[in-house]
Amino acid sequence: MSALELITTADGSHSLLNTSLHETYHSVHGAVQESSHVFLQQGLMHFRLRHPDMPIRALEVGFGTGLNTILAFRFARQEGIRLTYESWEKFPLDAALVAQLNYGGLLHEKAAFDVIHAAPWDEIKILDTGFSLHKRHDDITTGNLTSTFDVIFYDAFAPAKQPELWTIDVLRKVTQALNPGGIWVSYCAKGQVKRDLVSLGLKVETLPGPPGKKEMTRAVLEIKN
Repeated sequence: MSALELITTADGSHSLLNTSLHETYHSVHGAVQESSHVFLQQGLMHFRLRHPDMPIRALEVGFGTGLNTILAFRFARQEGIRLTYESWEKFPLDAALVAQLNYGGLLHEKAAFDVIHAAPWDEIKILDTGFSLHKRHDDITTGNLTSTFDVIFYDAFAPAKQPELWTIDVLRKVTQALNPGGIWVSYCAKGQVKRDLVSLGLKVETLPGPPGKKEMTRAVLEIKN
């Protein structure tokens, strides 16, 4: 495991710097702002607006700090929806490092954040009457996806840092798990990634990015008539 350094981003929330890859887990311009914009607003909220009465199944590639998970949990509770959440992570963080992250306090969700991280890997944990969590300690490039999903958070490190997670074969594997009408969202707006998603049959949208980033990507598996 590479050396990780705790940093504070522009909105006061923490991130981690992978000193071997020279890559941060979240934007230095604001970790909470980035995750809220990309994954919550353009992901879960977008799907929820279009399918207001549906329970939602979400897949996250890159559990990392658990920030996306706590935001999704809070959203599901506030909206009163049933959310089944599966998150994959090849390299789980050390508990001592997790304990230093300030997301629980900033979001007024310390108890829930602690429960999310304490939840055992590779088991389904019911956090709330409407939220179930399945943390998978596995490699998305080789592991088997056994469910289908309405929303996919693709939060891997950037293509230049972890190219093996952005090959067309891996993107095909992940997007084939989308239900009709489902959406894939990422902070990444690289042209090759968008062209690959189009070639896989998805409708690709380039959207305004979070603070400090011009663009992001959302791809939709349209429902066929």
